[in-house]
Amino acid sequence: MTAKIFIDGEHGTTGLQIRARLAERRDIEVISVPVERRKDKAARAECLNRADIAILCLPDDAARESVSLIENGTTRVIDASTAHRVAEGWIYGFPEMDGGQAAAIAGARRVANPGCWPQGPIALLRPLVTAGLLPADFPVTVNGISGYSGGGRAMIEDYEARGEAAPEFLPYGLSLNHKHLPELRTYAKLARDPLMQPAVGNFAQGMITAVPLQLGELDRVPKGEELHAAIADHYAGLAESVVEVAPFAAIERSGDIEPERFNGTNTMRLHVFANDARAQALLLAVYDNLGKGASGAAVQNLDLMLSAMG
Repeated sequence: MTAKIFIDGEHGTTGLQIRARLAERRDIEVISVPVERRKDKAARAECLNRADIAILCLPDDAARESVSLIENGTTRVIDASTAHRVAEGWIYGFPEMDGGQAAAIAGARRVANPGCWPQGPIALLRPLVTAGLLPADFPVTVNGISGYSGGGRAMIEDYEARGEAAPEFLPYGLSLNHKHLPELRTYAKLARDPLMQPAVGNFAQGMITAVPLQLGELDRVPKGEELHAAIADHYAGLAESVVEVAPFAAIERSGDIEPERFNGTNTMRLHVFANDARAQALLLAVYDNLGKGASGAAVQNLDLMLSAMG
């Protein structure tokens, strides 16, 4: 059986990346709205209802509209927007999040693709909260840097037009109300909102997310090796995981820890560093914001959903 896939918003950054990843596939048929009818709601509705799986690469309101246009009980959806990431009835599309998450995605009718910014911190924090090494109400700070492709077409065009004059490091989200906070809080199992401070760099894609931990106020302060073991044990037990955990090591720097390290792949590598004498730790996640952070994650979820179709 050849599955019919419709990418609603295929001409945006994520849609183009997904289309490229599916270009050589023979097990699927990508159906499209004719270029001249791209903004025609009826044409989109027709494709949405023809598709076995629809992938939504749209702004939030447009994604909600697309879901409302599906009138059958068969079209399954992967939504790459933030519209449904904490919505009831939607499965969060991070297969490595829990032991049963991949199976839940495979059988789901509605899957919310993760955001690039929350995915790394969730990967790092959730195993620690689950293991009881961090309390759910621990005050969490998240920072990092992403390639400018994470800002969508407008930011891509701006950075490429400005070239070397574009900012090397541009903090944003300075209102401290980042749209990914509900997702991060929910799936990292946190009881309070983290403080999140993202930044964009003058490079196209790739990212590092960082979670610094001041552990000294805890009743029981975990050692760095304990933090690493809890994270490593979680991912070691997962089949077909694309999340790697680097060995625990006391180092000052590493050339492997740079945001473009895994560009073009679906790999996410997690690092744990600690100074036990200071009761401090630093958790890092390195991945491609357009790979595991967006289009790669969507295709990973697509493959899981296709596996359930037989």
